[in-house]
Amino acid sequence: MPTPAFRRVIVKLSGEALSGPEPFGIDAATLDRFAADLVAARALGTTIGVVVGGGNILRGASAEGVERTTADVMGMLATTMNALAIEAAIERQGAPARTMSALVMPQVCEPYQRPQARRHLAENRILVLAGGTGNPFFTTDTTAVLRAAEMGCDAVLKATNVDGVYSADPKRDPKAVRYDRLTHAEAIDRQLGVMDLTAFALAREHRIPIIVFSIREPGAVESVLRGHARATIVGG
Repeated sequence: MPTPAFRRVIVKLSGEALSGPEPFGIDAATLDRFAADLVAARALGTTIGVVVGGGNILRGASAEGVERTTADVMGMLATTMNALAIEAAIERQGAPARTMSALVMPQVCEPYQRPQARRHLAENRILVLAGGTGNPFFTTDTTAVLRAAEMGCDAVLKATNVDGVYSADPKRDPKAVRYDRLTHAEAIDRQLGVMDLTAFALAREHRIPIIVFSIREPGAVESVLRGHARATIVGG
């Protein structure tokens, strides 16, 4: 079996991806497909952390009539619901998983602590990270890069609905140009929007590549790790 491209990664999965064909919530078939993909990727020998969003349940910034700080905390709680669902789905696939949250709720899951998180990865559990950074005003994209830096990860795998980074939304602009490779600085200067600028800046500071790929096909994460996926590499 070929050596995987990265020995340790953070997979950034949007909450919206979990809703599958539905407008909101968690689609069971989609959840199980993602879990199977993560378990197959783990079998290659890569240790995996997953940062999940909460947009399929609630996007904090869009909670109407609620003050932004409170709304963002509500969004962090939504990510914890998603994380627990992913943990259960992974374990149904026969692999060990553990949820840790930046919001302390010990009756529900472990609080995020860096040394313990690294131990879970060293023991080859799939680590599902919830609660964002634990602070309002920061996205789960930034969380993914932050956790990658803390965990000593080789890359962040950004799962999207398209096969890389484009100059514009390819669904709206047929002339949108797809990039095979970009530097962090180019992604920031062009404001391409696939991740927020804080995430790109943090990745540049810590020299963490971001691999942007489509999660829509089965085996997508495994394909990235094997170096076969159609994707955009942001780094350098």
